[in-house]
Amino acid sequence: MRIGELAQRTGVSERSLRYYEQQGLLVSTRTSGGHREYQESAVERVIRIQELFAAGLHSKKIARMLPCLRDADGGPSEIATPRLVAELEDERARIDRMMADLRTTRGVLDEVIEAARERRA
Repeated sequence: MRIGELAQRTGVSERSLRYYEQQGLLVSTRTSGGHREYQESAVERVIRIQELFAAGLHSKKIARMLPCLRDADGGPSEIATPRLVAELEDERARIDRMMADLRTTRGVLDEVIEAARERRA
């Protein structure tokens, strides 16, 4: 599939897809006319990349992780190194801290909302 179709199917801009390629996150071949062509598996890969970016990981870490992740077509092509596993555990702990902070913030907002409702009643 061409870059426009991949962009449409994933909701990711063509510019971002080109960036993913530049960073080694995504691979394409070129037609004789120079157009990018992607395999069907690129759809799932792009969605996974988006999830990892949303989790706060940067492109270099994602590039190191991707070969270790399972794709729809089978198992990982590489085994994660102990160093990468440790880094990912640190990332998970960071996300856990962020989630705890968000729960605290939500609790404060709930209190403010409840107080405002009580004053109106």
